[in-house]
Amino acid sequence: MDMSLTLNTAYLADFVSPAELEAMEPYIQTAHQLLHDKEGPGSDFLGWLDLGRGRCSGELARIEAAAQKIRGDSQVLVVIGIGGSYLGARAALDFLRSPHYNALPKDTPDILFAGNTLSPDALHEILALCQGKDISLNVISKSGTTTESALAFRVFRDLVEKKYGKEGARGRIYCTTDKARGTLKTLADREGYQTFVIPDDVGGRYSVFTPVGLLPIAVAGCNLTALLDGCAAAEQAYSNPNFAENDAYRYAAIRNILARKGKVSEVLVSYEPAFVMLGEWFKQLFGESEGKDGKGLYPTSMCFSTDLHSLGQYVQEGSPVLFETVLSLKHNRQDFFLEPDGEDFDGLNFLANQNLSVVNHKAFLGTLLAHLQGGVPNLVVELEDRSEDTLGRLIYFFEKACAVSGYLLGVNPFDQPGVEAYKKNMFALLGKPGFEAEKARLEQLLSDL
Repeated sequence: MDMSLTLNTAYLADFVSPAELEAMEPYIQTAHQLLHDKEGPGSDFLGWLDLGRGRCSGELARIEAAAQKIRGDSQVLVVIGIGGSYLGARAALDFLRSPHYNALPKDTPDILFAGNTLSPDALHEILALCQGKDISLNVISKSGTTTESALAFRVFRDLVEKKYGKEGARGRIYCTTDKARGTLKTLADREGYQTFVIPDDVGGRYSVFTPVGLLPIAVAGCNLTALLDGCAAAEQAYSNPNFAENDAYRYAAIRNILARKGKVSEVLVSYEPAFVMLGEWFKQLFGESEGKDGKGLYPTSMCFSTDLHSLGQYVQEGSPVLFETVLSLKHNRQDFFLEPDGEDFDGLNFLANQNLSVVNHKAFLGTLLAHLQGGVPNLVVELEDRSEDTLGRLIYFFEKACAVSGYLLGVNPFDQPGVEAYKKNMFALLGKPGFEAEKARLEQLLSDL
């Protein structure tokens, strides 16, 4: 099948042998079976497996209609959410539009993200950016009680109600939440806010292709049909049980092999600033899915060549614990040719009349060779372009690989029990009702430090 995404493993010869990879096949087959027969841990959270094949089609028309309304009556959309309720949409906007989306001329609203921090400075800045502008809100939470997003929603709901009145606010607040229960759903029903459903069987970090990601992406004017078509094509390709023909499964197997050899951290590398937020989404996807029971690769990300001038030394000659997965873009949207200079004061005339995309690619190849010589394994994910179709395939590629990788580790890749620990401590220290005994215990622990 012709794919706009290809896993290139040609640079692994010194690190992973064909025999090692072949030996992983029965384990991959077991993981495949557990996943598709829904018999593995977390099997009640496998709704993401077929989201591209029409599961959200009923919602799609409503999402498009809401996005059109927001584009027509708002200069700013504030998206309120944290973790999986924020990272996927933010990554998609950067990939499909630009990291400078809000600053560039356009016929779509600015999109601001709130509720992902407890910083008062950050909150004040977003409020300032909304001053004098028509705004809409999209609050995303299954429960409505996540502290960071609930706090931000209280603030921005108050802002909208004071600006437009309760009746006017009703047409500017969109809630993406549980279909039947939870604080946010109850409030939305009471106040008459339009709601979109987060499927019960889809966890936050796998939710880009649900209304969680689709509404903000649509507001930016992106093509949802093309995005979901890319996802559907990837679903078909990566459901193939033939190990040799399934790049997502091969990627999962290689990660497992390298981890067993002491490569305990995976760096997602890009050469495009538009891919930086993909790295943030990637970190949550793999970190939350695999990081449990004392297991899991540590996921991180870098943007080259920027980070070559800060972290390149460590990658090249530091502790030999890393491997790199590189996102390589085949076709940029625009060309840029350096003009020759008569004086050649900077010695760059040798680059004159060369497309900057070629220069960037040579930087990638030069870095690849250097890191291979430094003992750093490199996998390369080749991307055709920055289209919706390619992004749909890429997100699903990582989701499918992550699920299989988790099963190879022997963990449930769909829960996140460790996330609750900090929440309980924070509630107790802040004096939330019902946490009085825990508050006293924690304060004593702090005083003993």
